[in-house]
Parts: sequence; structure tokens; C-alpha cells
Amino acid sequence: MVETVKNATTHNNKGDLFSSFNVEDFEVPGGRDEVWRFVSLRRLRGLHNGKFAPQAPAQIAVDGPSEVTVEQVSLDDERVRAAGAPVDRIAAQAWTSSENATLVSVPADAELAEPITITVTGAGADVTTFGTIVVETGTHSSATVLVKYEGSGTHADNVNWVVGEGSRLNAVVDADWELDAVHVGQQSVVVKRDASLRHHVATFGGEVVRITPRVVFEAPGGDAELTGVYFADDGQYIENRLLVDHAVPNCRSNVLYKGALQGDKSSDLPEARTCWVGDVLIRAEAEGTDTYETNRNLVLTDGARADAIPNLEIETGEIAGAGHAATVGRFDDDQLFYLRSRGIREEDATRLIIRGFFNEVLNQIPVESVRDELIARVAGELERNAN
Repeated sequence: MVETVKNATTHNNKGDLFSSFNVEDFEVPGGRDEVWRFVSLRRLRGLHNGKFAPQAPAQIAVDGPSEVTVEQVSLDDERVRAAGAPVDRIAAQAWTSSENATLVSVPADAELAEPITITVTGAGADVTTFGTIVVETGTHSSATVLVKYEGSGTHADNVNWVVGEGSRLNAVVDADWELDAVHVGQQSVVVKRDASLRHHVATFGGEVVRITPRVVFEAPGGDAELTGVYFADDGQYIENRLLVDHAVPNCRSNVLYKGALQGDKSSDLPEARTCWVGDVLIRAEAEGTDTYETNRNLVLTDGARADAIPNLEIETGEIAGAGHAATVGRFDDDQLFYLRSRGIREEDATRLIIRGFFNEVLNQIPVESVRDELIARVAGELERNAN
């Protein structure tokens, strides 16, 4: 039997990190720890070492079709633990500090025409909240779930997804925080036999936002697509750190994240910064795997920095395909020249190029109102840059 060991020490592979539901089982991370080396620990407001501001109850509201069941259940409930335990100290802190879990269940064979909306609202400045949310979809069901974050404060949570056999789940995570918010969240996903997951993350708000999806295939036939968009200004740090764990044969995954940054050298705020780390693990028994991951970043101004780190860990050669790509750079000058040669002003041409850059991801979001709102946010960011 393979034994896992604690974070920040040598381990077997990216999928075998130490995990626990108890925060005391984790050491306090330091700036040299690999999984924390990009974010400034000082900006996490004590979430990583237990020295956070006074705690208030998490404000979690669920709105959905009548077929959906919403329960407040004990953290010891087997359904809550089905996606596994936290793999870092902040996620474990969120679990340990939660009074209970919000369990959202979609019944078997249900075909939900309307989305389920889960709204998490910050409790305000100088207040810390923790949350645990679990979404489970029954066999052969179909559902769209929107998790929307808003308000201000300091928040850490675990959002777990259990995608039932033969079911189809669209999960949309919208981090629309006020600019003074700090949010660190682990998203653990189990994809069962012949199930389909579409997981979308949008991060435009917040001072520091770090979201870490972890997808594990439980049986053959699983299909997962993970997409994300993010836009950072001065004073913002956005990190997306994900793992797709191909532990069984004949599953497919595709990852596509796109981000943009803009800064101002004269600003007193920290530079705009983003970090994307994409880990894909293909275990020895995962024959027939087909996977690809892509991350693209546009640095729109000086005084901004993006890190892009794709990783493939392959333990078998019997696969359908595997690859990755990542870029950090300015937008395409040839495209700009083409548009300007047709009489379009440089400012308008730049906006058109950037909108087109994001649309490849945004067009995949199934909720029209959310898609339109995110397109409007991109336009708003570009107007801010123009001013």
C-alpha cells in the first residue's frame, strides 16, 4: 500500500499529497514550501497559521429548482467526505472551523432546466468566515450549479463535487469579491463512471484569491473540462493551482485557462500578479488517457507579472494523448496591425483583440446571464486601463 506524507516533504507524486480533515495534522507553511511559494503569506491574514481575525458564521444561501435537496449536515457525514480530505493547512482550517456542511443533492435521472445558485457572502472587513459545501449529482442526472462569491472579508472554504455515474454537471465558480477580500478555497472533485464535468472559474475581484481544483477519476469513461478566466489589476494576486488525477483507464480531460494583467508603476499598491499551476497526473493503471492543458496570459502594461507552470506526470506510455502549453506575453502585434490597417483606432483594436482572447473561454459558460456579466467585466477592466 502506498503511504502519503506531509506537504512540503518528498512524496510519491502530485496525487499522493498528505490529506487530513484536522488542521493540527498540518505544519504551518513557510514561504519556501513549493505549494505556497508564489503567494505572500503575509497577505493571507492569518489563514495559514491560525492567527486570523475573529470568526463569524459563513453566509451561504442556496436557490434552486424544487427537485433539489439542501441540507445542513454533520462534517462526519459520509456524503460530505466522499470527495476526500483537505491537502493543505488552510483547507483543513476551513474544515475544522466549519460548524457543519451545506449539502446540495440532485436526484437521479433529474434534468434540471434552471441552474442551482449558491451564494457565499463575506461577513465584512476584519471578520473571518469558513465554509464547507458539497454538491452531489445522482445517476444519469443533468445540472448546472453556480457558486457566486460576493462582499468583503476573509474567507476560506472547501467546495466538493461528487459527479454521479453517467451524470452531467456544469459547475461555474464566480469569485466576484470586493477588492478588499481574501479568499482561499480548495475544490475537490470526484468523477464517477461515464460522468461528464464542465468546471468553470472566473476571478476578477478580491485582493488575494487562491482557488485549487483537484479532479480525480473514480471509474472509466469520465470526461472533465476545466476552464478559467482571470483579470488582475494593481493590488490583486490571483492564483489558480489545479490537479487532474487520471487514476483509472480511458478517461479524458482538457484544461484551458486565460488571464490578463494590467498595472501602474506609479501606484502604491503591490504589482498586479497572477499564478497558474496546472498539474496532470497519469498513473500507471490509467491506460487510454487523453489529456491536454493550456494556459495563456496577456500582460497589458508594465508593472505586472504572470507565472504559468504546466506539469505533466506520466507513468504509462499506453495513452491516447497528452500535452500542455503555456504562454505569457503581449497581445499579437500582427492582429493589431491588421485592425488598424482597416481604419480601427488603436485603443478600439486593442479592446477587440482582448475580448476575442477571453471569448474562447467565456463562450463555454452555460449560464447566459453569467456569461454576459463576465463579458461586461472584461469591458470594464479595459475601460479602466484606458483611463
